[in-house]
Amino acid sequence: MTQSSLALHRRTLVLGALTGATLPFSRLALAQQKFINVLTGGQSGVYYPMGVALSQIYSKAMPDAKVTVQSTKASAENLNLLQAGRGEIAFTLADALSAAWKGDKEAGFAAPLKKLRAVAGIYANYIQIVASGDSGIKTMADLKGKRISVGAPKSGTELNARAILKAAGLTYADFAKVEYLPFGESVELMKNRQLDVTLQSAGLGVSSIRDLATAVKIVVVAVPADIVAKVGDAAYQPAIIPANTYEGQSADVATVAIRNFLVSHSGVPDDEVYLMTKSMFENLPSLVAAHNAAKGIQLASAMQGTSVTFHPGAEKYYREAGVLK
Repeated sequence: MTQSSLALHRRTLVLGALTGATLPFSRLALAQQKFINVLTGGQSGVYYPMGVALSQIYSKAMPDAKVTVQSTKASAENLNLLQAGRGEIAFTLADALSAAWKGDKEAGFAAPLKKLRAVAGIYANYIQIVASGDSGIKTMADLKGKRISVGAPKSGTELNARAILKAAGLTYADFAKVEYLPFGESVELMKNRQLDVTLQSAGLGVSSIRDLATAVKIVVVAVPADIVAKVGDAAYQPAIIPANTYEGQSADVATVAIRNFLVSHSGVPDDEVYLMTKSMFENLPSLVAAHNAAKGIQLASAMQGTSVTFHPGAEKYYREAGVLK
């Protein structure tokens, strides 16, 4: 072997050894990479913009984590994804969370989802039944025989729709047409006169209804307190949609409020959930900037409203903050 070929051979051996030595480290680094997928809802609802704001908060609190936001069909899908380990934190309605914990098949849960862990009770959703001005709908009794959208199938909104309509003595068979569509698509059909009314469960001032109210005359249909009582679920509480929440809505309207929750699962490390919980409550103005509904998030009531086990990481923060004794 010549002098030059010998030197080349030595360099090749050295490079090979170095490459081999770095492979375990790169695999280790990949294994240690934190991934946080935030499960939200449709882009025209409240979950999505608030999820984007949360992702920005998490990215600052955990700079070594890769944070993503996923648009979904909301509550039921989010909870099933968490159970399968395909997300780290998700938005859901309280009644869907309760149904998932129990394993309510009709609500979309084949078995109890016992890996779920509560993180925080946040703002309330309001059942907002909005009809076009020329539909003739003024009260819930007027809904019979009309064309309605009740939200994506098995979504939190659709579960809410079933409960409220049943309490009002209505079934889907009482409507001329029932569409199972996300908020934005429901509004587009109403603009095109292909639907008479949409039921949307969301924070006040949701962009989809704001959009509809600027395009056509609307009527916000009241859900009286006696109908709320007939639901028979403590998660459903009487509430008010304040006057002028939407263009053309000049008076307060009675309705139903249902609390939202942030939920994780038992496989997410305690330190990550601790930081997610802590960083959210320390940056509430950023969430309010994303959507006014976040004004309803209160640390003092973060652990109220669910029987689902709380994540140890969230409990650690609540002990520090004096919420959990």
